[in-house]
Amino acid sequence: MDTATLAPAPIATTQAPAAAPIDARINARTDAGTAAQVADQAGTEAGAAAPDLGEIKPLPVWFFAFEGLMSAAFDLYKAYPQSMVLLVAAAVVNIVVSLTVLRSRVRLAKRLWRGKKTRKLALGLVALRIVCHSALAVAGLAVVSTAAHLAFAVMMGVTTVTLLWFVQRTALRAVAADAA
Repeated sequence: MDTATLAPAPIATTQAPAAAPIDARINARTDAGTAAQVADQAGTEAGAAAPDLGEIKPLPVWFFAFEGLMSAAFDLYKAYPQSMVLLVAAAVVNIVVSLTVLRSRVRLAKRLWRGKKTRKLALGLVALRIVCHSALAVAGLAVVSTAAHLAFAVMMGVTTVTLLWFVQRTALRAVAADAA
């Protein structure tokens, strides 16, 4: 498996003709496999592999799901007001998990919040919500139905997760560059 892209390693498709003896066909497959390994090593040496970050571990995917849920909370509440208890519980779990399970990733979190991109992202997401709701209201298409709020919640959740992943990736590259 190629660790740079998490895709399966390329399969060698070069085969010897069917009339060739078995040893020749095995050698052809081995040569093709060796060529693929050499190409993989060349890509790794060229910097295609993930950099070694030492003790810094990236934030897990499920943490981004929590953050996406929190960014969608307003619209989920507007769609289903009875969900307030579940949203508050999710917020408490998010805080507890952030302070306990993710404690080892504090260095990355500090670096993320120190960066201007992360602060711009947080303010941008709030501004996006306000601008979208305001623009739709001015256009006479205010988000009032349950389906519209759910669609808006999904959009905000996906946007948040995507942007947080991108900011983390950028921060990890900066950490790797500092370490080099």
